Amino acid sequence: MSNFRKYAGYYDLLYKDKDYAAEVNYIDNLLRRHASGAHRILELGSGTGRHALLLAEKGYSLHGVDLSEDMVQVARDRQLNSAAGSGVAFNQGDIRDYRAGHTFDTVMALFHVVCYQTTNEDIISTFRTAAAHLGDGGIFIFDCWYGPAVLTEQPERRTKSVENDALEIVRETTPELWPDSDIVDVHFNVTVRDKVASMQEQFHELHRMRYLFTPEVEYFLQQCGFALLVTEEWLSGGRPGTSTWNVCHVARKC
Repeated sequence: MSNFRKYAGYYDLLYKDKDYAAEVNYIDNLLRRHASGAHRILELGSGTGRHALLLAEKGYSLHGVDLSEDMVQVARDRQLNSAAGSGVAFNQGDIRDYRAGHTFDTVMALFHVVCYQTTNEDIISTFRTAAAHLGDGGIFIFDCWYGPAVLTEQPERRTKSVENDALEIVRETTPELWPDSDIVDVHFNVTVRDKVASMQEQFHELHRMRYLFTPEVEYFLQQCGFALLVTEEWLSGGRPGTSTWNVCHVARKC
């Protein structure tokens, strides 16, 4: 089963503890530092739309694109119930070749979207998409798994349980590390219990993730007309280290 086909229906419940507000404040601060006056944002891999709509509440105009039609539909449903929904649009598309037909002030790709681009060609194609939607001086912001931390600490098996009034979800995560290709295969075995209908289903998702090192990120960006400005620990803004799993890169189109 392809990434997120079933997963999309339970995505928001699984990540109900994710601090989207703090992440949006962090992005807002990055934009104030590196792109003062930026207003129009293209989000690559917009998911269920939570980042986009929170940024819209801060006055930004958002155009989100996601490969999953299910994710796009969830985002559009959320948009209808948001006071800031008029400043947001969501489309289905592949971020490796998507073209909106106009430019933006900023392009962003959050929550490890770049890590799903597992080959050099995929990464370069995604970065070219960002470049195609920016004028000179435009800013590209994205986060990713940081290679030194992945190899130092290595992924571990985890179990996560969440529930609401209608559903109980148990997700067992089993990682496989492939250091010869800088890949982690993340196997999700998910059990969903419908409390209302007294039914249960199980399914498996494979999420193949590429971890990245700063020198190769800088090289890929240069190939696509960007200059790397900042590499910092996600949210804290600190210097990345061997325990920093998530880093944020900020690049400027030359």
